Amino acid sequence: MIQKRICSISSIRLTVIATPAYRGPRERHLRVGYLASLVVLALTTQSILAQDKSPEPSKKIDTNIISLLSIQPQTSTPSPQRLITIKDAVSIFLQQNLQLVAARYDIDSADAEKLTARLRPNPQLTLGLSGLPLNLSGPLISEQTYSYGISQTIELGGKRSKRIAFADANSELARGQFQMVVWQLTNDLKRKFYTVLLDQSLLNLAKENQTTFADIVKHTNELLNAGEISGLDLERLEVEKLKFDTDVANAERDYEVAVRDLRFVLGGDYRAMDIAVAGTIDYEPYQFSYSELRDKALAARPDLKAAQLSERAAEASIRLQNAQRIPDLTVGPGVNQVPTGGSTYTFGIGIALPVSDRNQGERAKALIAKDKAQNQEQLTTNQVLSDVDKAFVAFQIQRRRVDLYRTGVITKVNDIQHLTEISLKAGESSTLELLDAIRTRRETLASFYQTLFDYQTSLLDLELATATPLQK
Repeated sequence: MIQKRICSISSIRLTVIATPAYRGPRERHLRVGYLASLVVLALTTQSILAQDKSPEPSKKIDTNIISLLSIQPQTSTPSPQRLITIKDAVSIFLQQNLQLVAARYDIDSADAEKLTARLRPNPQLTLGLSGLPLNLSGPLISEQTYSYGISQTIELGGKRSKRIAFADANSELARGQFQMVVWQLTNDLKRKFYTVLLDQSLLNLAKENQTTFADIVKHTNELLNAGEISGLDLERLEVEKLKFDTDVANAERDYEVAVRDLRFVLGGDYRAMDIAVAGTIDYEPYQFSYSELRDKALAARPDLKAAQLSERAAEASIRLQNAQRIPDLTVGPGVNQVPTGGSTYTFGIGIALPVSDRNQGERAKALIAKDKAQNQEQLTTNQVLSDVDKAFVAFQIQRRRVDLYRTGVITKVNDIQHLTEISLKAGESSTLELLDAIRTRRETLASFYQTLFDYQTSLLDLELATATPLQK
């Protein structure tokens, strides 16, 4: 290869030598341009040959190119998809939902207030200097008096014990409010789980209809090629195909969005929470008694318990504020030291005179807080009774709606579509009749799935109203 390139350079040089003389300025200018081009080409070729004569860099370049070609794109290995049931979802949610984690901090803050409530007043150390003249003349040391003292405030009226009781009441109230958050968010999680199941069922139905429609189009093409039908029927099918494809696209969108909503509610690292749901929204009959549900709600509703705990905290606040009107006692010994004479001991007692400030404002606010808590408890009780009543009525209606579909409607629409397909292949029915049967089945099954979802939602409304798990 190197020898061939050398020969080519020699031929170039011979060509330059053999070039005839120029005639005129224009030819001279062109010849100079050609000559410069050939010189540049020769120099470039020599540099290439010099590189070819050094084999080590050549091997290095070839190795780098081969290594670049052999590099495969680095793709992160996706985490395996986790199949979860509704019980698994609730368990994961209770462990790592970030809203619950944030709500737990309120309990920690209330417990920290309990530590503060147990603390006693700190003692006070005093140092003093007296007898120092203004003109700073004369025997300064003999005239000065030094005083040292320490005092302690003694709380009267049982303030510390009442303060601890108030902090304990607030801590219990924080726990009650946390249970409210758990109760509401857990119910919302279950709704999102059943939403995924509903959208998954609708997606499977849309794909099934798409597959059925594809078979119809294939059969229609065969009939068209055989000359048994006109091209108009095929054009109608092609127009109808857009609707079925749109149904699949919309169902995929709703399903993917629902799954991502569930992933977000579960908490933890959203990027690592790749899940798929397991379960169905099939019908399971339940029988409930209104009086039984009402009693369960009054005994278990977290918001009603929180209202009751709020009233207890208000009562503890009233006792604490009443104790605050009693002044505290301050006692302390001390020493007065004179450098030129003897030292004396002192002892003092101090107490504030409740002439003007008897904590009237805080006591009034505590009484108002109790009245507010009592009103809130009554309001919450009425809300509980109303929630149970509405949820129970809605559940009964949803159960009757499911029973309407369970009378054989689903079987009938399936039979109609199946028989129409057979009739079309036998030439006894038209394509339009089959399309109408498919639409009827699609709409009926979609309404049936939505009714099952509404039934599950009514059960969740009952669970939310009673704060009691009702599903098996």
